[in-house]
Amino acid sequence: MYNELVSNRNCHFFKLKTTNMKKFIFFKGIVLFFGLLFFSFQKAPSAPPENIIIDFSLEEFVYCANNGAGEVIELSGPLHILLVSNINNQRISGVSHVQPQGIQGRGQSTGNLYNATGITQDHFHGSLVNGQFSYAFINNYRLIGQGPGNNYLIHQTLHVTFNSSGQATASVDHTTIDCK
Repeated sequence: MYNELVSNRNCHFFKLKTTNMKKFIFFKGIVLFFGLLFFSFQKAPSAPPENIIIDFSLEEFVYCANNGAGEVIELSGPLHILLVSNINNQRISGVSHVQPQGIQGRGQSTGNLYNATGITQDHFHGSLVNGQFSYAFINNYRLIGQGPGNNYLIHQTLHVTFNSSGQATASVDHTTIDCK
């Protein structure tokens, strides 16, 4: 019954699941970015770029897999993270670049092979004097499956600008989730 509900793109449960998933993906990105950035700022005001490779694993439900019945894909493999940070002239900035490096998975029901591709980038800059701050997040996350109709594609763009009072003065949030 779960697969039937999720594979029906017009049902309320699907909308709830994708909304929660978007929030979860965004939250993961923010936590990873600022956590790793914190450690890179501990070294020096203008640290050289850091290249990190971590072991990554995730279970992702792909609603269009298994001929539209959906299935959970168990993914694992190396994840490349590039961090760049800088503090100068009373400004702070940072960039992260996260990319799968051979992450693969198998469908729990069909055993079909999936390859994770895409890139996630964050960029922020702000003033250490007046607190103005800008943050941008772009996520292109793809699970490419065997055969047609089960490639799971997510594209997210988020940009927020805060003034010196901490109020958001500009915000753009756009997410698409598709299967092709």
